[in-house]
Amino acid sequence: MSNTEYPDDELRHEQQFIDGLYARVDALRGDTESSVTDALAQGDTPMQARLERDILVAERSGLLAALNAVDGSLCFGRIDLASGEDHHIGRIGLRADDAERTPVLIDWRADVARPFYLATGHTPMGLRRRRHITGDGRRVTALHDEILDLGDRTRTGYEDPSGDAVLLAALNSARTGRMGDIVQTIQADQDRIIRAPHRGVLVVEGGPGTGKTAVALHRAAYLLYEHRELLAKRAVLIVGPNPAFLGYIGEVLPSLGETGVLLGTVGELFPGVRATATDTPEAAAVKGRAGMADVLAEVVRARQALPDPVIAIEHEREILMLDDDLVRVARERTRAAKLPHNAAREHFEGHVLNTLTDLYAERIGTDPYDGSSLLDAADITQIRDELAENPDVWSAIDQLWPRITPQRLVADFLAAPEEFLPAEDAAAVRRPVTRRWTEADVPLLDEAAELLGEDDRPARDRAARERAEQVAYAQGVLDVSYASRTYEFEDKDEEDSEVLSAHDIIDAERFAERQEEDDHRSAAERAAADRTWAFGHIIVDEAQELSPMAWRLLMRRSPTRSMTLVGDPAQTAEAAGVGSWSKILAPYVEDRWEHTRLGVNYRTPAEIMDVAAAVVRAEDPAFEPPSSVRSTGVRPFVRAVDDLPAAVAEAVAELTPDEGRLAVIAPRDLHEALAARLDGVTAGTGPDLTRTVVLLDPRQSKGLEFDSVLVVEPGRYGTSDLYVALTRATQRLGVLHTGALPKGLVDMAP
Repeated sequence: MSNTEYPDDELRHEQQFIDGLYARVDALRGDTESSVTDALAQGDTPMQARLERDILVAERSGLLAALNAVDGSLCFGRIDLASGEDHHIGRIGLRADDAERTPVLIDWRADVARPFYLATGHTPMGLRRRRHITGDGRRVTALHDEILDLGDRTRTGYEDPSGDAVLLAALNSARTGRMGDIVQTIQADQDRIIRAPHRGVLVVEGGPGTGKTAVALHRAAYLLYEHRELLAKRAVLIVGPNPAFLGYIGEVLPSLGETGVLLGTVGELFPGVRATATDTPEAAAVKGRAGMADVLAEVVRARQALPDPVIAIEHEREILMLDDDLVRVARERTRAAKLPHNAAREHFEGHVLNTLTDLYAERIGTDPYDGSSLLDAADITQIRDELAENPDVWSAIDQLWPRITPQRLVADFLAAPEEFLPAEDAAAVRRPVTRRWTEADVPLLDEAAELLGEDDRPARDRAARERAEQVAYAQGVLDVSYASRTYEFEDKDEEDSEVLSAHDIIDAERFAERQEEDDHRSAAERAAADRTWAFGHIIVDEAQELSPMAWRLLMRRSPTRSMTLVGDPAQTAEAAGVGSWSKILAPYVEDRWEHTRLGVNYRTPAEIMDVAAAVVRAEDPAFEPPSSVRSTGVRPFVRAVDDLPAAVAEAVAELTPDEGRLAVIAPRDLHEALAARLDGVTAGTGPDLTRTVVLLDPRQSKGLEFDSVLVVEPGRYGTSDLYVALTRATQRLGVLHTGALPKGLVDMAP
């Protein structure tokens, strides 16, 4: 065989393997239907066929769901061991149907796959060759081999001398408006973070383009693989900075075969509430302070009122007076139970009823001659029961210790905050009562829910009534069944009449239980509806931006403190953001957390990173940006313009790539004017990142990347926002301005 033919045989071999792999996948996807057909062909009843199907689905539902969710080529690599064995590596694992269940495709998360990511010529980890397989769906389009055992003289013709061809191809590829997985190009420093131990808090710090978000998502996939039983029950929560970002990353985990994850912003983590309004920076800063927890506690205590001066209650032609002293005693006794407000109401009701009972008993049951009581215990109980049916009593209790929802408490507080906040802070947060919530409101709602608790008596009573109705219905069904059986056997002999019926083997209680519907929602779906859900692991992106109050919300959802926090303090822009890992974590785990840093910039070319770093160094001379792995040879441009909308339209035409995406990043108040000059571009809070050109403000661009970026009016940004905006591009960057330039960009101006 000639040397020119040999590489084609390699390609043919891999294509045959991929074809066989997908043939097996197609067979797996068809097994459930064929099993039912086979069962029916064997004479099984439909019920038996359904049972066989259900068992099969239970055995394979996880695999089938993963196969259906995987996007891209199933197999992307092969490792050839010095021992002569080889393993194909893919997004999920598949086994043969033989007795040994031989692995056909190794899941990238399995230990045996680690050399694919970690092996080097210096430390080959038992490998002689590593192969990257590039595919388009089921078709193999390219092979890249890395020689790890330099003593092995075998060559395939697909050797990649640098070993970086696949990585660089991925970095230079056109963006799609959706983040792709990096499973094919995970680097050694990223792999160590992805596979770090599950327990405890891990902080992953990294500058723009270091892949920290992708690493966090792959860590979620790895943890779900490694701790499947635990995390499938408790679910994984991924918190992002805004809905556009969540849409951008939303396809990564499904492409890796994982769908049991809840993605949300802080503004989406209170069931029944979705934050759609926007705060001023001043209002967000005030609402985000840790001290707001104490403020809300005072707001709750203020709702536990005293009479002003008395409350008169008419009962059986007697007037009972609840005054300040009597209610104060009841209130303090109730507070001593240290229960949340709504849960404590039952105690307060009891104290008030006892107080009123004593007042009434003393009024009607005291001997006028010697002051002794004329009432026995039964009389006292009767008086209390009668008072409990008096509407005036419950009106007084509602006035003194009302049931309150978190929404009502926070809305009322924000409408009149002067009693609880300094004048300047009160002015910042004050607003009319509204049904629209901001993201900074959601941690306040969560805090209020903790302080208020829930009086579950109405729910218990409702459940008891529904249960009684179900049992009554079940009893009716059984009675009809029994009557039908009696009629059927009244003319038959005694032996036939002893056949058991449903009435003989099950009572109404158990029959009702069997009719109750099971909850078929996934763990992530159930978690989304349950404010008190404890997640198995939480991943927070742009973690430096969250306020102290937001951290209180998240820590409640992670009682085990199993978390991965991803961010970059240099990019802190939110007024309420903490920006310091120690300040974030000290109140919850003290110093018991791990810190690691990613220092290689895979996204941003060196020419663009130099410009972004100069902006930060103008304020912080000691700043060190991440090191870019590539250079494009294209310097960013800076232009002063007069007609800004026209100049933006011209620059967009210049920068728009043949393939890929372009972002125009501009202050929000300019969006309407700019959108009017750009075909197909709209201004709004929910950008469609899959469009060729998208219009964003700096905060919306966090965590995103585009082939080209045009930054408009950089002098109007803070340093952090400008740093973010300048580091979104993978290829080309332009800057347009009418006003003064920030200090770090002055040297770039022509």
